[in-house]
Amino acid sequence: MTQSIRILLVDDHTIFRESLERLLAGEPGLQVVGDCATLAEAKQMVSGDCVDVVLLDYDLGEEAGTDLLQFLHDTQSKVRVLILTAGMIANATLNALDFGASGVILKHSGTRQLIEAIRRVSNGEPWWDTGVVRLALSGAKARSDSDTNGRDITERQRLILHSILDGLSNKEIATRLECSETSVKASIQELFAKAGVRTRSQLVRVAIERFSTKWLQSAR
Repeated sequence: MTQSIRILLVDDHTIFRESLERLLAGEPGLQVVGDCATLAEAKQMVSGDCVDVVLLDYDLGEEAGTDLLQFLHDTQSKVRVLILTAGMIANATLNALDFGASGVILKHSGTRQLIEAIRRVSNGEPWWDTGVVRLALSGAKARSDSDTNGRDITERQRLILHSILDGLSNKEIATRLECSETSVKASIQELFAKAGVRTRSQLVRVAIERFSTKWLQSAR
C-alpha cells in the first residue's frame, strides 16, 4: 500500500485551518498529521520524521513564512513547502523562491487544484500559481535585465520555460510541444546550465528576476 502524503497546516487563522483539515481528510492518499498557528510549533513538528508537505501561510501576522523555509534549509530537511496564501507581492514571491519553497497556490483556488498541487509538490515537482508568477514577472519587467550577455536561449527552451512557469510536468510539456520527455529533460538541463542553477524553483527565480526581458519577452 502506498504511504499517504503527511501534511502539516501552518496558518494563524483557526477557522481556516479547521476547514482545510476537514476538506483534506476525505481525500484518499492524504493525511493531515497536525496544524499550528506559529513557526515555533511548526519547527518542532517538522523536526521529526512525520511530515512530507507543509501547507504554509506566508503571512503569519508578526511572523514570515520565510523563517520556516530558512529553518528547513539550515537543517537540510527533506520536507517540501507549498505556500497557501491569499496573495503575495512580487518581492515575497521571489523571496519564497530564494528560500526553497516548492510552490505557491492561492487560497481561492479550487479544491482539485489544491490537491493536485500537494501531490505534485510531494513528488518533487514545483507548483506555481500562474497569477502569482504573472505578478512577479510584471514587477521584474519594470527593471532592466542585469546580465544577459552570452545567455541567449533557443525558442524551444523559451517555450519550455513558459511551460514550467505554467506549472506543467515534463510529461505535460512533452505533450504540449509534441516531443519526447527525454528531449524536454535535456532542454531543462541546458536552461539550468545557462541560469547557473540546479532546480526548477531556482530557474523560475532567476528567469523572472534577471532575464525576464530576454528569456520571457513573449510570455503572457
